[in-house]
Amino acid sequence: MNHTSDRSIVVLAGGISHERDVSLRSGRRVADSLSEHGIRVILKDPDASLLAYLQDARPDVVWPALHGASGEDGALRDLLELLGIPYVGSRPDAARLAWDKPTAKAIVARAGVATPRSLALPRETFRELGTNSVLALIAAEFPVPVVVKPARGGSAQGVSIVTDPAELPRAMVDAYTYCDVALIERQVIGTEIAVGVIDSGDGPVALPAVEIEPVSGVYSFEARYNAGETNFYTPARLSDVVAAAAADTAIRAHNALGMRHLSRIDLIVDASGTAQFLEANVLPGLTETSLLPLALDAAGHDLGWVYEALADAALREATA
Repeated sequence: MNHTSDRSIVVLAGGISHERDVSLRSGRRVADSLSEHGIRVILKDPDASLLAYLQDARPDVVWPALHGASGEDGALRDLLELLGIPYVGSRPDAARLAWDKPTAKAIVARAGVATPRSLALPRETFRELGTNSVLALIAAEFPVPVVVKPARGGSAQGVSIVTDPAELPRAMVDAYTYCDVALIERQVIGTEIAVGVIDSGDGPVALPAVEIEPVSGVYSFEARYNAGETNFYTPARLSDVVAAAAADTAIRAHNALGMRHLSRIDLIVDASGTAQFLEANVLPGLTETSLLPLALDAAGHDLGWVYEALADAALREATA
């Protein structure tokens, strides 16, 4: 790859989502990694001046390091397409499909990938049909333990593990704090792994799986972003056969959703060794404790080289 001093990349970080702080950390890491490769990087926090700035500055590539709705729901990517500025990551339609967890699960299941049984309920359902009758039906037909989470959003915000039906109302309220649709999913007991997928132009490649072992037993927001709260094993402690099958599952999910450049596919390996799909991340965390950088390190990749390769892929595709 040529290092030309006149190449410019705008890294977007911050935004107004619940995951602003995580995004700032991801953006700083991406910007530093690219700068170390001699690339001119401008770090921008998106605000009302951003579109005018991009129209005027016309950077070669935009690297969105925005987590949460502002970066992952497809809207910003739509606007970058309108501006005609190349950007790293999935296109708007794929971003929208992956960002909505029930939709992502349905698409991936249709592609033949296992995913835990689940139910998506808008807040209005309880208003229309009565909270007590809805909860009674769920408790009867959807035995605990279940995981309740917002249908959209990341960083484990609003996620609860329910082991007693009496805890379900509180879990629903917590999920609705972040999104007006909640996903109730059967809890699969097994090994939680995250598989990063990278494609810089030669087709998607699965990185070594990262196994997640939270010290508290729950991979919460705190466990994700505070060093020492979680033990990570890279590569995951899986047999070669199970690891290869999990890598294949991640690539199948990435392709089914039409994702581009990079993604992180969260899976749980059940007792039979089957990797079940939990969710897909349009823009995986890229902080110092995040899983994708851990996997890149484990695979022997230099972060700056990979981030530059993805920017080059975005540039090539835009001019093809």
